[in-house]
Amino acid sequence: MSTAYIVEAVRTAGGKRKGALAGWHPADMAGEVLNALVDRSGIDPAAIEDVVLGCVTQAGEQGFAFARNAVLASKLPDSVPAVTVDRQCGSSQQCLQFAAQAVMSGTQDMVVAAGAESMTRVPMFSNITFHAAEGVGIGPFSPRILQRYGVSGFSQFEGAEMLARKYGLDRETLDSFALQSHQRAAAATAAGAFAQEIVPLAVGGGMHSRDEGIRADATLESIAAVKLLSEDGVISAANASQICDGASAVLVVSEAALKAHGLTPMARIVAMGVTAGDPVIMLEEPINATRKVLARAGMTLDDIDLFEVNEAFASVPLAWLKALGADPARLNVNGGAIALGHPLGATGTKLMTTLVHALRARGQRFGLQAVCEGGGIANVTIVEAL
Repeated sequence: MSTAYIVEAVRTAGGKRKGALAGWHPADMAGEVLNALVDRSGIDPAAIEDVVLGCVTQAGEQGFAFARNAVLASKLPDSVPAVTVDRQCGSSQQCLQFAAQAVMSGTQDMVVAAGAESMTRVPMFSNITFHAAEGVGIGPFSPRILQRYGVSGFSQFEGAEMLARKYGLDRETLDSFALQSHQRAAAATAAGAFAQEIVPLAVGGGMHSRDEGIRADATLESIAAVKLLSEDGVISAANASQICDGASAVLVVSEAALKAHGLTPMARIVAMGVTAGDPVIMLEEPINATRKVLARAGMTLDDIDLFEVNEAFASVPLAWLKALGADPARLNVNGGAIALGHPLGATGTKLMTTLVHALRARGQRFGLQAVCEGGGIANVTIVEAL
């Protein structure tokens, strides 16, 4: 089986809801990261055989073959095909795995995995509206599904609370983790750790090149002052991921493409997998997925230098740490979605971009990325920096 290599990995700086990137059409934003891959790698854009792009809320400006529209908004020729993928929060991580699978199978030699989401211009859940008053549809969860699981609906907020209760995580622990996320992100930004991975976007006569959600002045007291989402719970907006606008992209190629185009790889895909479990607690599945992918790779957590576990809610990476006995010093070393934002469909390749750059900057070798997803699914990918 062929090896899949990452040649370039880029992302925009995150924009807050109604913030710096609110004026950017999501297709144009996605087009910019595609352009950056071409510019930085020096490849002939016509050599790209497919663009696999993640997006969760495929409606409005992100509807109607969104990935194809991203290609049309870029400098890629119209001969480059594209497809849009929704695996919820792990959409673009699944795109990366699809791209790697295409290369490893020998089907294709050069594929872009990408993601984009404007959570300002296309708000969450705007793709699941229905017209019950007219008797047309009852929403995405049929009575059969709800009866099977004995619920009136599925909620990631409730799943985050369930996870905290199961793993004995109190609010102070979650808030402390949230503070650490901001502190690490602020330190990484000040040190220039994100400089090489960020594609600046023109905004109001200037360039947007700094993640907008980082609160360098955050304190445990300010985080604790934020109202809980439920009276008897531990989850608040301050210890959960931020709504975010952004785009990201990774260029995946075969060894043959490396030689043919004179490319230098940044990393190689070591192992990958996707698993599914309980759709009610839903956010616990990265634990199971991590165990399975490590076993497939013949590795243990001790072999991994850095972990990126998406901070959808603080309870997710904290439960992951506790269940697996992982080293917290290696987790989300440059901060995570609590500080940097979680642009849904763009998050998978965004995290991989940060992970690969962080490994190379630190002279470290192996990285593991895990993302929880709606419906109780999780993707895990292991890479080796080169």
